[in-house]
Amino acid sequence: MQTKILEINESALQLCKRIISEGGAVAFPTETVYGLGANAFDTAAVENIFKIKGRPNDNPLIVHVYAGYDISALVEAVPDYAKRLAAAYLPGPLTMVYKSKGVVSSAVSCGLNTLAIRIPAHKGAQSFLKYVNLPIAAPSANISKHVSPTAAEHVFNDLNGRIEVVLQGGKCEGGIESTVLDCTGDFPVILRSGLVTREMIEKVAGSCGEYVYKEGVAARSPGMKYKHYSPNCGTVLFAFDQLDKALAEYRRQCENGVSVCIMCDSDVAERIGEARILDLGKTEAEIAANLYSKLREGEQTADLIIAVAPEKQDGAMVGVMNRLKKACGSK
Repeated sequence: MQTKILEINESALQLCKRIISEGGAVAFPTETVYGLGANAFDTAAVENIFKIKGRPNDNPLIVHVYAGYDISALVEAVPDYAKRLAAAYLPGPLTMVYKSKGVVSSAVSCGLNTLAIRIPAHKGAQSFLKYVNLPIAAPSANISKHVSPTAAEHVFNDLNGRIEVVLQGGKCEGGIESTVLDCTGDFPVILRSGLVTREMIEKVAGSCGEYVYKEGVAARSPGMKYKHYSPNCGTVLFAFDQLDKALAEYRRQCENGVSVCIMCDSDVAERIGEARILDLGKTEAEIAANLYSKLREGEQTADLIIAVAPEKQDGAMVGVMNRLKKACGSK
């Protein structure tokens, strides 16, 4: 099979609808990362996603629907606070978890009695989802544990020959996966941090908890249980106040003949000066948007990426730090 990257037009959407209806998978853009989607009602199609990615089959998926889709067909009662959050932040990078009615394949939620639903804001995603007119189960469109894709070319590099079509949607503006929010209780609880921050949720819902995963417990959200977002090279992470140690490690590795670069924000890059830099940008939005593309750039040019954490650790940086720690194996 030869994978094709196609512009989003009528003929491409017709082809995608046929692929989905026949139990296949299609890669499509969102504002966060590219997704690998299949019909959420079709168990064989959903299981095929896990096979394509090499993804563990106890790592739940998110169902994507277009704006205006009646999710009451898929889930039980939606709490008032979830309705307010949806009005404030959807379409957008927010996934909400509800009690499932059990009408989609149980493979989507890996046997859990809940269902995670997202309405992406990307126009290309909306066009695709409306055209196929089905709930689409979709993890990120990459090989499991590798860096998530934020460009069609990233998907092609990982999945060429494994899928038929990648829909071209340009670079993803958000850059890290959606916030996942448990909406099955009296107040929302963050299962995975992202661009919709705890502060934003509390502003609308009044209160918000944060779930801490414990080993041996079934994963309630993607990105919770396994190593993720990892480039195909060595990685090490230093705290912002460990910049001197990071530079010492950089020089030591260079002296030993290792091809190495430092990944950091623009402010730190200006302080370093002489090193090979993967510059993440200056603002929170830039850092989040560039994280995965810089990790992929680094794996192409270096044997080791030395990451320096940003000084700011709240807001969207909570999600960025979650990805950085997992990408670096918490080293």
